[in-house]
Amino acid sequence: MSRTITVSLPVADLKASVAFYTALGFVNNPQFTDDTAAFMVWSESINIMLLTHASWRRFTDRPIPPKTSSEVGLTVSCNSREEVDAMNKSASENGGTADINPVEDYDFMYGRDFVDPDGHVWGAKWVDMSAIPSS
Repeated sequence: MSRTITVSLPVADLKASVAFYTALGFVNNPQFTDDTAAFMVWSESINIMLLTHASWRRFTDRPIPPKTSSEVGLTVSCNSREEVDAMNKSASENGGTADINPVEDYDFMYGRDFVDPDGHVWGAKWVDMSAIPSS
């Protein structure tokens, strides 16, 4: 069995969050989606599980952090600078906030950070491995 990662995220409005992540390029897997959760696929090995607050609380009684806090930063790879820009734009047009941190713009790497409607921090990054300076 290949190894995968699924990141679970508590969300206040499941329908809005599904629309947000769909706009970014995630694909909903209806086999694992219902009124309380949505399984969103980024790649063969990377997925997110969006959970309503009630559903999230079935797994833990730890508090859901406010939108203004950051517990983790999640980064997804993009195939080009243009894809980074498109993801950032899509985030801002679908309930998120674009460019919450300074844009990272180097010859070998380009990245922009945004938050989803629940304040989860995401980075879209493009890296040209052949152009990374050697040390």
